Amino acid sequence: MDWNIDRKLSTLTLDNCSTNDVMIEKILDKISPRSFILTDKFFHMRCCAHILNLIVKDGLSIISYAIEKVRERVHYWTATPKREEKFMETCGQLNMS
Repeated sequence: MDWNIDRKLSTLTLDNCSTNDVMIEKILDKISPRSFILTDKFFHMRCCAHILNLIVKDGLSIISYAIEKVRERVHYWTATPKREEKFMETCGQLNMS
């Protein structure tokens, strides 16, 4: 309060942790919402990067089995120069680059 932070805040961006909701309530109890630049309407903003990260992690968990199988196949064909040569030869026969 000595630094007048209450009159300099517009938003507080946090991840979706439930403890942050409690912290926001405690801050709003200490500082009048009228003193914020945008009142308290947009004070607590969810972190878009964190939300996007959660979505991607959920999606990757669904396809993790397929990703692992692709990795195994790539490892098999690149394990020795002879296998890689055979793989490239087969790709050429199928007109694949």
